[in-house]
Amino acid sequence: MKNSQEKKHVAVFVFPFGSHPVPLLNLVLKLVHATPNNLKFSFLGTEHSNKPLLSKPHIPDTIKFYSISDGVPEGHVPGGHPVERVNFFLEAGPENLQKGIDMAVAETKESVTCIIADAFVTPSLLVAQHLNVPCVLVWPPLSCSLSAHFHTDLIRQKYDNNSDKNTPLDFIPGLSKMRVEDLPEDVINSTDSEEETLFSKTLASLGSVLPQAEAVVVNFFEELDPPLLVHDMRSKLKSFLYVGFLTLSVPLPPLPPSDTDATGCLSWLDHKQKQNNGVGSVAYVSFGTVVTPPPHEIVAVAEALEASGVPFLWSLKEHLKGVLPRGFLERTSESGKVVAWAPQTQVLGHGSVGVFVTHCGCNSVFESMSNGVPMICRPFFGDHGLTGRMVEDVWEIGVRVEGGVFTKDGLVKCLRLVLVEEEGKKMKENAIKVKKTVVDAAGPQGKAAQDFNTLLEVVSRS
Repeated sequence: MKNSQEKKHVAVFVFPFGSHPVPLLNLVLKLVHATPNNLKFSFLGTEHSNKPLLSKPHIPDTIKFYSISDGVPEGHVPGGHPVERVNFFLEAGPENLQKGIDMAVAETKESVTCIIADAFVTPSLLVAQHLNVPCVLVWPPLSCSLSAHFHTDLIRQKYDNNSDKNTPLDFIPGLSKMRVEDLPEDVINSTDSEEETLFSKTLASLGSVLPQAEAVVVNFFEELDPPLLVHDMRSKLKSFLYVGFLTLSVPLPPLPPSDTDATGCLSWLDHKQKQNNGVGSVAYVSFGTVVTPPPHEIVAVAEALEASGVPFLWSLKEHLKGVLPRGFLERTSESGKVVAWAPQTQVLGHGSVGVFVTHCGCNSVFESMSNGVPMICRPFFGDHGLTGRMVEDVWEIGVRVEGGVFTKDGLVKCLRLVLVEEEGKKMKENAIKVKKTVVDAAGPQGKAAQDFNTLLEVVSRS
């Protein structure tokens, strides 16, 4: 194998589930554009995770996709719980990842000089150590959840499933606003080896895995994080790098002409803006592509929207429309619009939208922050709880629903709080300030530009 000093061959390991592959691909694209001739990338995912990425336009020739096994035994049909597939993939281990590298090396005739991997794919570190190359781990969710997983052992020493859910995490730097109830399920979990899933064990191991990486990259801006969290992570890792939002180009581009939006959302929002003298009065409701609220909560959302009289745009999966109360669509046809899919970033950028009712997925929260839109948060699982707490108590740009679930009266109260009352006006002011922080942080003087250059040096000097 040859490896010139100019050319570097980087293997990229994807966590092939949910929205994880996209930010990793976008990071690779940023690296390619920064050094178009010096780096080549072998992007390793499963056939299922690679397929939607291959359809993206303008993928340069320096990125090659390879499919590795998903780990599911031949003839086995996984059940409905997504963690089963995750466990199969992780069980395939470093041997499976090495097979991907072998494919890439055989085709390119270039040995691998560096590994970039989603931090959830912890076996990548073993592969990097075997090849004696640096390993860069990427954390797609918010950095507050990385801190929680990093300190899993410490948290488990103090708390268990019987702990008071309102107990603060004030012993972890930067997480004093967080509560036990906000933690991902895998942090407060049984340590019984027969009960704990491999995925949970993998996340619990991050406290020992992350310090071995050459760098840990987060999909966020340092300027938005509590300084104590930043200092704590930097003191424990070789290099802790913020590279900004990897799913958005900030500042966001201007909205396209409304008549080019095939969903009709932007034209409908234009109409509402004229009706309400341009004031942000519309509630945009969406729970992303993964979350499906239980039927009784969908009914509660519908009842609250109707009772409040707030104009609304609701992105609701087609098969869930049958859950809506009888006659709801007809009765709200003037004030509301329900669509199967909405161009979310553009919707949130429209001046008529005054609040985003969200599940607190990080991509949705990033889009809301980048557009200066306050949020009503209903966290569902994983890092949603920590993110919702950041929205409400750290940035103060939104509110979580009472009791953690949608009720008619609870959501009506939240809508009134954000859209009508003085407290909501303060949230809007804070949201505009956060938007400015995001734009400034993404600029050439922001810390993300400096950290990205550091990442480029790590990958290029290998």
